[in-house]
Amino acid sequence: MSHTLGVRQAQKQKTRQALLDAALELLEEQSLSSLGLREVTRAVGVAPTAFYRHFRSTADLGVALVEEALGSLHPMIGETVSAAGDSAERIERAVQLIAHHVETHPAHVRFIARERHGGVQPVRAAISEQLARFTAEVKVELAKQPESEGWSDGDLLMLAGLYVDQMLMTASLYLEALEASEDERDRVAHVASRQMRLISIGRRNWLR
Repeated sequence: MSHTLGVRQAQKQKTRQALLDAALELLEEQSLSSLGLREVTRAVGVAPTAFYRHFRSTADLGVALVEEALGSLHPMIGETVSAAGDSAERIERAVQLIAHHVETHPAHVRFIARERHGGVQPVRAAISEQLARFTAEVKVELAKQPESEGWSDGDLLMLAGLYVDQMLMTASLYLEALEASEDERDRVAHVASRQMRLISIGRRNWLR
């Protein structure tokens, strides 16, 4: 009996993932607000009623895509900020991390960039919640660094928000440059590094 339940659970998870993958592919060309569940189920080859065994609505599916796109990044972001080395080395690692993530997960990055200010409120809220978590986690790591001595919690949170916003903007620029020349991608990396360095310079002089 337990074996049968295990097989059914595995099949259910497989179908759920197939729905997520199909939706993500369809969202390459449209926004979530225009996506119909019949489009998604047709792409997977299941009946429309099967959709509701996994998601309450396309908005609910969108929230699941947000978790899939951003949830796994929390440990990586924390490790990048907390890594040993000076500010320039940490910035270089952060830019490399962003570039690698965009190259390996372009559809997820495009989805977040489009839906962050899109027309589906629960998805906007889920993205905002994830970004707020990133900001809070970056703040914790920044507070451990000697450069943060004397900083208030509010100022550290503001600084963390600047870094997170810059990472998002860099990811969007990398996404636009995916099909561009290597020189253009290098230019994006160079500009991103300089912008983060400018934030770091402001950090060093904030309390003066």
